[in-house]
Amino acid sequence: MTSGVMDSAPGPCEPGPMDATGTSIGSRLRRWRERRRRSQLDVALAAGVSTRHLSCLETGRALPSRSMIERLADELDIPLRERNGLYVAAGFAPVHAERAWRDLGPAAEALTALLRAHEPYPAVAIDVRWNVVEANAAMRRFLDLVPRAVAGPPLNMLRATLHPDGLAGCLISPDRWRANALRRARRQLDRTADEELAALILELESYPVPDVEPVPGAAGPRTTSPSRCAWRPNPPCCRCCTP
Repeated sequence: MTSGVMDSAPGPCEPGPMDATGTSIGSRLRRWRERRRRSQLDVALAAGVSTRHLSCLETGRALPSRSMIERLADELDIPLRERNGLYVAAGFAPVHAERAWRDLGPAAEALTALLRAHEPYPAVAIDVRWNVVEANAAMRRFLDLVPRAVAGPPLNMLRATLHPDGLAGCLISPDRWRANALRRARRQLDRTADEELAALILELESYPVPDVEPVPGAAGPRTTSPSRCAWRPNPPCCRCCTP
């Protein structure tokens, strides 16, 4: 067994530190492994470490190096933002910087150009928490209809479309959109473990489920919500915009 595999010199396991929130690096690694539904043996073999050493890391009897944290984070597909928390919990400085998208230079310009190219069709860019990063002119016509109390900041697409006072009345099948949106958000939460996204999902689940009734000769149900779409384009954009 080499020192590279054990990531520490042979000897007794030593306790690892706690981070500022009181969560140890070991418990964080264990939670991510369990979130990915993988056994210690599976992760240890894939990452090239011994099962005993991984157990020591998770129980706090050993402290991982930077390279070990990166190796396990790659294997467990941990998002970069959450990897910073692992480094801090282990006593290291954060590695991955986070910047506003407008500070990304050519990448921000490419995003704006892509959204503009979709016009006259609505297009929007969102972050991991479904907050609106940028939108083209067509989408902003819809977003301008969101009441100030719902629009934030930040303006969140899920809140804007699922809130009873938001754009729910502009949807042909609000019940289907609600089910699909919540399914995607839960899947994203399972991958990222983002606390703000978890709080948003709880908020969305507390909204009343829209009542729908079949429309004779129509392709889908129609919402009976009193909320109506105030924008009347020609041709109409949705069923509630139809005169």
